[in-house]
Amino acid sequence: MAEQPEQISGTSLDIAAEKRAQLKQLFPTVFSESVDANGNLVESVDFEKLKAELGTFTELYENRRERYGMDWPGKKEALKLIQTVSTATLKPCREESVNFDTTENLFIEGENLEVLKLLQKSYYGKVKMIYIDPPYNTGNEFIYPDNYSESLATYLQYAGLADAEGKKFSTNTANEGRFHTKWLNMMYPRLYLARNLLRDDGVIFISIDDNEVSNLRKLCDEIFGEENFIATVIWQKVYSPKNSARHFSVDHDFILIYAKHAEIWMPYLLPRTEDMEARYTNPDDDPRGPWKPGDLSARNYYGAGTYPVVCPSGRVIDGPPPGTYWRVSKIRLEELNSDGRIWWGSDGNNVPAIKRFLTEVKAGRVPQTLWTYDEVGHTQEAKKELISLVDFPNSDMVFDTPKPTRLIQRILQIATSAGSAKQGDLGIGAATLCEREADYGNGISTTGTDIPQKRGEPEIVLDFFAGSGSTMDAVFRQNAEDGGNRSCIIVQLPEPIPGANTGPLRTIADIGKERIRRVIKKLDAEDSGKLPFGNVSPQDRGLKVLKLDKSNFKQWQALPPDTSPEILVKQLKLFIDHIDAKAGPEDLLYEILIKEGFQPSEHIETLTMAGKTVYAVAQDGLLLCLENEVNTELIHAVAEYGPKRFICLDAAFGGNDQLKANAVQTFAALNMSKEKANPILFKTV
Repeated sequence: MAEQPEQISGTSLDIAAEKRAQLKQLFPTVFSESVDANGNLVESVDFEKLKAELGTFTELYENRRERYGMDWPGKKEALKLIQTVSTATLKPCREESVNFDTTENLFIEGENLEVLKLLQKSYYGKVKMIYIDPPYNTGNEFIYPDNYSESLATYLQYAGLADAEGKKFSTNTANEGRFHTKWLNMMYPRLYLARNLLRDDGVIFISIDDNEVSNLRKLCDEIFGEENFIATVIWQKVYSPKNSARHFSVDHDFILIYAKHAEIWMPYLLPRTEDMEARYTNPDDDPRGPWKPGDLSARNYYGAGTYPVVCPSGRVIDGPPPGTYWRVSKIRLEELNSDGRIWWGSDGNNVPAIKRFLTEVKAGRVPQTLWTYDEVGHTQEAKKELISLVDFPNSDMVFDTPKPTRLIQRILQIATSAGSAKQGDLGIGAATLCEREADYGNGISTTGTDIPQKRGEPEIVLDFFAGSGSTMDAVFRQNAEDGGNRSCIIVQLPEPIPGANTGPLRTIADIGKERIRRVIKKLDAEDSGKLPFGNVSPQDRGLKVLKLDKSNFKQWQALPPDTSPEILVKQLKLFIDHIDAKAGPEDLLYEILIKEGFQPSEHIETLTMAGKTVYAVAQDGLLLCLENEVNTELIHAVAEYGPKRFICLDAAFGGNDQLKANAVQTFAALNMSKEKANPILFKTV
């Protein structure tokens, strides 16, 4: 038989297979062979051996062991849902996009669980920050397909991409709202897949209210690890109490924060406020600039911290205030005084205080867990922002609980960088111990180090409950403010807006896309006429719209064993030409990119080789030919070009197995040559 090229996978990343491969790397001895229900040999895990390897081989109860953890009806099915691969694709939509060919910002219209599966290969371990504002379990309706019988086909019918009458996702009705099960089943697989996408120094922020905050905390403890919990932020979401409240006026929401690895992730410092800056003055015209006095006494015992001091006025102070100690030794105090770092008051008669110079304090403050509306905005502010950007036909279409961009900008400041940023407790320069303790007491951090960022590698922000698009709006605004290089991916279900049967805004996704296009136009107008500052690259204010859809390649449908020969032959004929007749070259291109693990934001260049159109992707990491016919000249041209990977249509060989075998041999021979450092991977689809 002639040698064959490798076939590309038509599915999303197989999470279960990936985890098994990782386990096999750690514990190869626990894998063995067994026979499945169909009598086939399969690889299996010997869990008793695994427990022995982990040092936890103990006597088992006859039944299931009692253990600490969270359980609920449907959890097992939720786990199975995670392991079910997707055959879907993301189809490009140029007419709804802005700067389609150059932007790295993605607006993905589709059901977010299916989309998260499709993003696994391309963005596994590459997202710096995730923010989500999932549906709150308030007893009201929320729409997500989680009864495990609803699949991609249901979504396509729901979104009007397939023929069906009145097909809807299952919904959370008011009667079901008092139960937590459905909400947990909806959240569990999405958070599990989201964690896979985070970088090792990544972090997730999740908005939630009182109804599910305790369950969300337990859920995240299980998925992210209790040790990776960072904090719970309280956001004051309203500016006035609701006097109509039956018991209490609920003035806040929560934001749960979990890191991928808490020992790696550190928050960036927030900018100092004007009030903080105003505390620094220079009454003695010190050439080192503004400063403020810091207390030299402390309550903690210090062996060398009890001694008298003599003020410049001649006054003798017998020692520190009762019950305290000087923070520094007498020798150190004399050194600081000689350096002009001790303040004795304008008359030289005060208790000594250390001068803490603004120039020696790192430019930032430690994030706190209480965020007031005057700092980060409130829901009414968020509504006004949305109304100012989107022309709603009527007030009923405006969201009830959007998030203000200032709130998300605060999160971006903490979790992402801007060119050069202060992150982590990595040294305090000239600051002394007493300066550090006092600064933390005043909300200002003296810790941190400059961490230069590569402008060519934007930090990726993800929101897969995008709503009106507040997160991407905030990313654009924050980039404009601090010169950052963040890119953004947002995902939104095209949920119909009640009563919006005509006009351009029929779904929530339509609102989000329109908002982002308006934001881009507004920010570009503000920058019009401004000269570029320094050598900073132009900001990415584009929007690439992709839409979840069925695969462009016909999928084999499993048939029961008793299928008649006539039906089998009929199905086989369908796959003689396995490409959807409606699929254009760009549709095929993007599906192959996603299935092969390339990001849909990759730079794509169109080349001509041997008279054929060839797409060069990711700086020649992939050459892709979608022509209906290939020839020997093209194969040699590709080999000479030397990409890391070459993919073409299997049908392009026209059934010529010899030509296909020659192509395999050409690349194999090149890969074995001494001149070729990187082998070319040859695949067909």
